[in-house]
Amino acid sequence: MSDPAAPIPRSSPFGIEWSYLLPMLAFLGFTQIGVWWPNLFPEVYVLKTIVTALLLVLCWPAFTRISWKAWKLGILIGIVGVIQWVAMEKLLLHLWPNYPRIHLTVLDPFSEIPNTILRLIFFTFRWLGPTLVVPFMEELFWRDYLWRTIIAPNDFRLARIGEWDLKAFWLVPLFFASVHPQIWITALVWALMIGLLLLRTKSLGACIIAHGVTNFLLGAWVLFHTPHDWYFW
Repeated sequence: MSDPAAPIPRSSPFGIEWSYLLPMLAFLGFTQIGVWWPNLFPEVYVLKTIVTALLLVLCWPAFTRISWKAWKLGILIGIVGVIQWVAMEKLLLHLWPNYPRIHLTVLDPFSEIPNTILRLIFFTFRWLGPTLVVPFMEELFWRDYLWRTIIAPNDFRLARIGEWDLKAFWLVPLFFASVHPQIWITALVWALMIGLLLLRTKSLGACIIAHGVTNFLLGAWVLFHTPHDWYFW
């Protein structure tokens, strides 16, 4: 296996492997803090977004160069993705309302953040974080680092971006679904779709754009249509 997508020839203060791991671990760690202390969720979410973004900037030299080819297809898949995410979960809840999943306490920002300015700050981070920060963090981790690590566990850089592997194709979506336990079936199908996009385009950029478009439109749907369905997001 060759390595046509070599890392940018600069250094990250954390090394290559930890540069991929730290943004995801920080994000998941802050997420768990928000679960343990839901009354601190808005503050924790803002801090989580800032810390993850800073880590991505610091770790950027270690990451694979991102190809933005097939970006139009990424936009299309992102639009299809939000339709799949909402419609599939609604259908699941209609046909199987008690399907096995973790039930989380959902913050109602309108009642729990009474200050209008603070609520707007929270909404800004809650929308822009999933749109601009999370797609880079997750796609670099799931479909760059983890996908290639499953193929070449001794050195993930020996595997190509979007290289076909049956284990990677199924395991990455399963791991992705595991961090969306409240909506895991829907998340699994969405991740399989993004995996197909990666295989078709060999483009991390297309996956990042699809992820960002889905999250942006999902945020618009939640904020302006059904604000009590925050668990979808």
